[in-house]
Order: sequence, then structure tokens, then C-alpha cells
Amino acid sequence: MSTSAHSPAEPAATVTDRLVEANGRYASEFKDPGMDAKPVLQVAVVACMDARLDLHKALGLSLGDCHTIRNAGGVVTDDVIRSLAISQRALGTRSIVLIHHTGCGMESITEDFRQELEHEVGQRPSWAVEAYTDADQDVRQSMQRARTSPFLKHTDDVRGFVFDVTTGKLREVLPVA
Repeated sequence: MSTSAHSPAEPAATVTDRLVEANGRYASEFKDPGMDAKPVLQVAVVACMDARLDLHKALGLSLGDCHTIRNAGGVVTDDVIRSLAISQRALGTRSIVLIHHTGCGMESITEDFRQELEHEVGQRPSWAVEAYTDADQDVRQSMQRARTSPFLKHTDDVRGFVFDVTTGKLREVLPVA
């Protein structure tokens, strides 16, 4: 009878393992920047979660300059209002910048996504998909939601933009007069 020890194959490293390893390298050189949670520029940026948007580089921001709130589409939802209310009322922000972008995945799906999920998992999501076909119009809608929210104290400096993923340029979207 053979008693050779067979160790189970090592599991393949996951993306999360890679990220944790990278964090170890980062933490080994990390120096506490000595700042608090209040953003230096008193601005909150709401943007799409799209991996092509490097917001800090695109906007010339440094660590500590802003609060960044990201979701699918960069849409102002109830949860974004929650984050903005905390950002303003507890942490001093006064300006809101909204950023959608060209070629967004939200333009290629529909609200039927909710029904598809319900059919697949047997439960309808409590949230709206917030799909859209016109980024400019959706930016306007998000600006309006922020400007009219009773939970936000500072709504005089809410501006919206569309980021072009091929040129890196922002194009401002003006609200309907």
C-alpha cells in the first residue's frame, strides 16, 4: 500500500486574490495622509461605474478632493440622494457634478431587465433599472432629481456632463430652461 502524500491542487488565484496581494504592496508603502472625510473641494461627483472612467485623472483630482459616488449609469437614484445628503449635511460638500458617458451599457438594456431577473430568480427587484437611450436627457433628469430633493441643502451648483470615452472630453449638458 502506498502512503505517498498527495496534496490537493492549489486553487487558481482569483482576481480578488490579485487585488488583495496588490493591497499588501500598497499598504507596505502607505503613509497616513492625515486628512479627514470632508472633501477639500467640497464637491461630490456622481458618475457611472464604467471601468473606462478614471475620474480623478479626467477631472484633475487628488486624494481627498471629492466624494465619488458611482453606480450603473451614474443615475441619481434614492441611494445616490442618501449619499449626497450625508455628503452635504455631515461632511460639508456644496457642489454636485454628474457624469454620464458615451457608449454606456445602460443604453443597451431596457426596464425588461427587471422582469427577466424576476423570471430567473422568482423575485422582482425592488429597484428600477434606470435604463436610458439618451444620455443628455438622463443627465437632465438626474440634475432635476438632485435640484428638487428636499434632503439636499445645496442645490444651486448642480451641473451635468457627458464624458466621451474615445476623446476623454467632458461636454456639459444644460438643463431645460
